[in-house]
Amino acid sequence: MRIGLAIDAACDVSQEFLQQHNIAVMPITVRVDGEVFMDSRDPAETRRFIEQRLGSRSHSAETEPCPVGDVEKMFLDELVPKFDCVFCLTITATRSTINEHVNRASFGILKSYRQVREQKGIPGPFMMRVVDTLNVFAGAAPAIYEATRLIEASETPAAIRERLNYIANHSYGYLVPRDLHYLRARAVKKRNDRSVSLFSAMLGTALDIKPLLRCYRGDTEPVGKVRGFEHATEVLFGYAAQRVRAGLLVPIVCVSYGGDLKVIPTLPGYVGLRAACEECQVELMEAQMSITAMVNVGEGTVVVGFAAEEHAVEF
Repeated sequence: MRIGLAIDAACDVSQEFLQQHNIAVMPITVRVDGEVFMDSRDPAETRRFIEQRLGSRSHSAETEPCPVGDVEKMFLDELVPKFDCVFCLTITATRSTINEHVNRASFGILKSYRQVREQKGIPGPFMMRVVDTLNVFAGAAPAIYEATRLIEASETPAAIRERLNYIANHSYGYLVPRDLHYLRARAVKKRNDRSVSLFSAMLGTALDIKPLLRCYRGDTEPVGKVRGFEHATEVLFGYAAQRVRAGLLVPIVCVSYGGDLKVIPTLPGYVGLRAACEECQVELMEAQMSITAMVNVGEGTVVVGFAAEEHAVEF
């Protein structure tokens, strides 16, 4: 059975990983002050967004996940002829409507695929499975990484789905923002999300206190606070290194950054995280943050994602 993989653009994995595993990307349209960006994890388009230096204006941007009709067309044109089964992974449904769009599109896809395959002389049925990673950005990477491993191991669709649901329920995404005012303005304006209150944002900016936010099983909440962005990244990378040594469910840690990837190795604590990953034979993936993610959490934000057994936060 030929099994393929598709993700939504807000899932942060490296460009090399996407190409290596032939992963399809469902795009997201981003509109900022008359500028339109097609977020499909294309490095050139992401670079164009960063070079615009939209800064504080992006918090009012409009994002439009791939419409139902476009998802259906993408599958019927590109994936149905190529695969017998496709797993579609999305960021958590609590943060985006893309999961809903894909589930709605699946009805039309499963209704129309036979004609497409018959016209191309392809025998047999087509299946698609939609998986909510229950996380955001780099936090979705462990499930995507595990999906590629299971597909390459020729596991059955049922076994893959069961395992991915388990990994999704044990995936953690930790986030350190550079600009609290931006994060709060965007969250309240577009998501009605008060994870970072106005008081906290004002106090944090005045004292340079950064929150450590965690996404877990679809919920986002602050789990710690540290003075200074660089100190915050040092604490976060140190914590991730501890979790690596304690044992992960999937041998990958993904670090995504809202800007030039050359910044990541210069951040305090990153050398220690890299050493822990090398010691434990865990892949350390550096990923360009999607345009959609940068719009929602601000440029310069760091996100670390990994999958582990349930544990208490120890910041």
